[in-house]
Amino acid sequence: MTLGLYFAKRFFLRFLLVLAIFFTLLLLIDFVEQMRYFGSKSVSVWQILGLALFNIPYNLHRILPVVMLIASILALLGLSKSNELIIARSVGLSWIKILIPPVVTAFLIGMANLALFNPIVAISMSQYDSLWASYARGIENTLSISSEGLWLRQGNSDGQSVIKAIRTNSDGTTLYGTSFWAFDVQGTPVSRIEASSAILEKGAWSLSQARQWDLRATNPQAVIQRLKPDAKLPTDLTPSAIRDSFGKPASISIWLLPDYISELERAGFSARNYRLWVHMELALPLLLSSMVLLAACFTMRHTRDSASGILIVFAVLSGFGVYFLRNFTQLLGETGQIPITLAAWAPPAIATLCALGLLLHLEES
Repeated sequence: MTLGLYFAKRFFLRFLLVLAIFFTLLLLIDFVEQMRYFGSKSVSVWQILGLALFNIPYNLHRILPVVMLIASILALLGLSKSNELIIARSVGLSWIKILIPPVVTAFLIGMANLALFNPIVAISMSQYDSLWASYARGIENTLSISSEGLWLRQGNSDGQSVIKAIRTNSDGTTLYGTSFWAFDVQGTPVSRIEASSAILEKGAWSLSQARQWDLRATNPQAVIQRLKPDAKLPTDLTPSAIRDSFGKPASISIWLLPDYISELERAGFSARNYRLWVHMELALPLLLSSMVLLAACFTMRHTRDSASGILIVFAVLSGFGVYFLRNFTQLLGETGQIPITLAAWAPPAIATLCALGLLLHLEES
């Protein structure tokens, strides 16, 4: 028990060290990229630094398997160099028993990511998207899904417009049961338009069975105006802008995603990407554990072995192979070419089984 806790502590400290190194590198890289983009705009250095800091949790979350792989290689190499692995073997411990503490530690790190770090990523990602849109364009287009339906907001130099729809098609280009509220630059309501449907065309909404209220009138109900059947309402929204307004699934905490998915599907949108993200997050603890096993397959040897350098290269290549396989299956899952469960769970399952097979072969040799 004491030896297992010692191995787990050594492994966890290596993980924290590698995580801190990647945090510093990612912060510097992102800060430079933000400076290049916003250098010609009226954005201060402190605002750019704030953007980079808000973007760090998401970037770290993306490369967490790589961090785990490198930490595992360093931890196991350190134990091998100090002959601690040889001593543990000499007292009768198998490779599998030696690896249980690091694997359990990696799994617990994955669970902590699911319970604690995921909500932090969601909050920071939402704040980053909001600030970036504000700094880049000065005006923010926002989409919101609730139990009441779909809400859109668009802005220009003349003011803001708010759009509400009961439901929509899968890409948000056709709205049903639609209401449009127009506000001037002071935020005073100017007009209201209701339409049975609105179809997004190039530069305008095409309205069907539309009525308009002039909210500046003393009695708006008395001056209702029926619009022509082919009435157009100018807009700067595009299908891609509406899709981008959803943001990344990472911008929503996994604890809130089930309700959000239900509201999204009720509004008429496809929630496949969000369902896939839930499964990817649930599979992450298994993926992190598999990275430890893959690293162990190639590094649990004596450091004087002449082939140790080649084995380390193989460990890195195998880990990156699993990482890219995961990204590839995620892409296939998002496009609907393979089932969601297969896209999320196949890479960590394959990596775990292959690593266990190699370790059992190592145990017998």
